[in-house]
Amino acid sequence: MRLVFQMGVRIGPIGLLARSQVAFALNFGLGVVCLMGGFSGQARAQGVATSGAVARAARPLPEGTVLPAVDYRDLAQEAGLTGINVSGAEKKKQYILETTGTGVAIFDYDNDGLQDIFLVNASRLDTADEEVEHYLYKNLGGLRFEDVTPNSGLLHSGWGQGVCAGDFDNDGNIDLFVTHWGKNVLYRNQGDTTFLDETEARGLASPQSRWSTGCAFLDYDRDGHLDLFVANYLEFDLDTAPRPGDAGHCVWKGLPVYCGPRGLPGETMSLFHNDGHGRFADVSVESGVAVEKSYYGFTALTGDFDNDEWVDVYVACDSTASLFYRNERDGTFGEFGVISGTAYNEHGRAQAGMGATAGDYNHDGLLDIFKTNFSDDTPTLYRNAGDGLFTDATEAAGLAVNTKYLGWGTAFLDFDHDGRKDIFEANGHVFPEVDDSPLNEDFNQQRVLYWNRGDDQFHDISRQAGPGILARHSSRGIALGDLDNDGDLEIVVVNMHQPPSLLKSKAPAGNSVLVEVKTASGRDAIGARLTLTAATRRQIDEVRSGGFHISQGDFRVHFGMGQATTARLSVRWPDGAREEIDSVEANQWVTIREGQGVVKSQNLATGEP
Repeated sequence: MRLVFQMGVRIGPIGLLARSQVAFALNFGLGVVCLMGGFSGQARAQGVATSGAVARAARPLPEGTVLPAVDYRDLAQEAGLTGINVSGAEKKKQYILETTGTGVAIFDYDNDGLQDIFLVNASRLDTADEEVEHYLYKNLGGLRFEDVTPNSGLLHSGWGQGVCAGDFDNDGNIDLFVTHWGKNVLYRNQGDTTFLDETEARGLASPQSRWSTGCAFLDYDRDGHLDLFVANYLEFDLDTAPRPGDAGHCVWKGLPVYCGPRGLPGETMSLFHNDGHGRFADVSVESGVAVEKSYYGFTALTGDFDNDEWVDVYVACDSTASLFYRNERDGTFGEFGVISGTAYNEHGRAQAGMGATAGDYNHDGLLDIFKTNFSDDTPTLYRNAGDGLFTDATEAAGLAVNTKYLGWGTAFLDFDHDGRKDIFEANGHVFPEVDDSPLNEDFNQQRVLYWNRGDDQFHDISRQAGPGILARHSSRGIALGDLDNDGDLEIVVVNMHQPPSLLKSKAPAGNSVLVEVKTASGRDAIGARLTLTAATRRQIDEVRSGGFHISQGDFRVHFGMGQATTARLSVRWPDGAREEIDSVEANQWVTIREGQGVVKSQNLATGEP
């Protein structure tokens, strides 16, 4: 059953909607959406969406709770990660273009069993573009990296933004797609440690310049070939863009600041179909992805959110309603953000969404969504209630305790290996002017680590989490990966106008397993659903491209196992086929090939391939 309103907005299937959800969608959600800029794109003034939320007091921990040991250290300098991030002017930012930052990718570009790092760089408005470059760091083992950019073919070609990875031609080598303000670039991995710009040859050259941000490779039609989803932010033209303080609107808390995103023309999203020969066609309109150009899209997050075995897409949007694209299993998507409960927060407000991550934090077999937002607001936790419906559980889960941070990259991760998903968030302001103002705001901000208590609630453990968490930067994109193959996930963080951070926890943790799944063709099985049962705890996760904040993480899936030494593993392949692995030992990196079971197993304690 579908509802269609006279205003022409299809809001989706009613299914098993609770009465309160129907009432919200009918009486409140759609009734105010045009006023809030969710569909009309006609914002009343320029700026960002903030709710003016008041932080809630942290709930006391249950009696007898023992906090886990955690000690994150930043090892970037000794690891050799020294490249400086460039994102416009460092202090006097005139345009919103200079503030959104860039992404990072963790992937094994040379198939040597060690995860490498690619850092996207933007550019400057006041100096020559030739001074700026992207960075490709080859993993030498032992958390040591070498800058191999000059001979990689990954040439800087404009104002870079985000990055996603995927083997689009099924040749066993991971390719990169880099989004830009300008023209996006597809770099094909040639299998000899070099990349080649094949944007035009593969049908991805756009006839006009756009500002693209997040992206994700996905097989939305389950034909065995990776397609490409691209989020677009807004229409931006230096010749017409307003300057700080223009028209009395570009002001934040009394400070003249850059203008936007509200008041600037919105955008829509893009989808490109892979024809099976590595060429792409723009199917944005016919697929239903090209909604009205009224959104400021940032991070594209993929996942089977309704458990129908077809990949869906969530887009965290800045200062407009976020988008939820449900896969209709016929080559099209329906946009059900409002009716799914993921367009706004529980108060019906559009938020300034930046980053997004998916994980099953409460072990009910459904992927939940966590989204970061602007300051004077809380992050948002959308608990998956099933049937593609979500509930804002931010306050119930104890996550409404921080409103002073401006969040960007974020990830569900299990830092203590207890089998429960915790949350990491990188922060940083967009207005350097706040440092010289009386507003008690800071451009550089600490990171936040939320520990999953095991009772559907989280606890901010940042103060005890080590200097790598408390260090202050204006951070943007992040990515997770096991960079030394020891069973712990490291975090790489992009820091605006500084080298990146490489965060590693030095504290002991429980057992874990690292699962790599490959399709029959040998590529990473993007879209595969993994279910791991250790002792009595059942966990799910998926192999995905993109996410975090316009970034890319390790394709291998990490599960904490606590004190369990063996587990059962089920793989649901992207085409829907299933494979069962009866016994997986703890502290192993196991590689599963479609139809062949476990083809390789390596002890993570050795730390090397």
